[in-house]
Amino acid sequence: MHLLTILIVVSIAILLRSRTVSATKEWSSRWYQTLFLFCFPGLLMLTTAVAVLYMGCHGHMLGMRAGSVGCLIAIGLILFASASWFKLAYQSYCSLHQLRCYPQETIANTTARVLDLELPYSAQAGFWQSELIVSRGLLTVLDAEHLTAVVAHEQAHAKYRDPFWFFWLGWIRSFSFWLPNTEALWQELLLLRELRADRQATESVDFLLLAESLLAVAKAPLEPAVGYIGFNDAQTGDRLQVRIDSLLNQTESIEEHCWQRCTWLGWLFLPWLTIPLHY
Repeated sequence: MHLLTILIVVSIAILLRSRTVSATKEWSSRWYQTLFLFCFPGLLMLTTAVAVLYMGCHGHMLGMRAGSVGCLIAIGLILFASASWFKLAYQSYCSLHQLRCYPQETIANTTARVLDLELPYSAQAGFWQSELIVSRGLLTVLDAEHLTAVVAHEQAHAKYRDPFWFFWLGWIRSFSFWLPNTEALWQELLLLRELRADRQATESVDFLLLAESLLAVAKAPLEPAVGYIGFNDAQTGDRLQVRIDSLLNQTESIEEHCWQRCTWLGWLFLPWLTIPLHY
């Protein structure tokens, strides 16, 4: 019975992940729909695995005997998810430890750590309380006004706690990589994250300055040399065009977090309601 439950949940996860999000939707609708399709399937499998492991390999459920195969699969999924979390946490810890060795300077009235890199680069590093990271190359390429625009963009990432939340999203990505559209949905979330930060930055700086800064930074090749800790990547190609078009056509207002759109989180505990059925 446990094996049948896991197979049903995996089938639901595959069906959900097979869906795509229309690029014509408003930003907020795309964000919450993409977040659901990315997070819910993997987390549902994980909560199901926890429920199956709690019920154990013995006894019956709905008149059917509980076998050991389902429990072994549940253990494997939990161990894989745990190992993925420890690996990501260790990589992030090492990156942050390395970054804290760099000196701090005041950039556009904001304290930042300055990396000794030639390419233009900016990021928010950390977890809940992140800090600004910039490269020497960025300070060389941009003047004071454009630096202020970049800092405003990074401060938007800090406001929304993007390094913290994308650490957890990266964890979901790591243990659910085999589901359909995982990478496509991940890239969509990264793009929407940047669009949100761009839009928030325009509340304090001229959107043309920010667009010009994007063009200057995008000329440099991408080099994520310090590992994954929720950095803002230099976007190129079509993604850069999307961000600039969004800055030039600001038709949608910024929507604060709407927790009512995340009611699907309650459905993650549905597998636990089957525990009383096991005897």
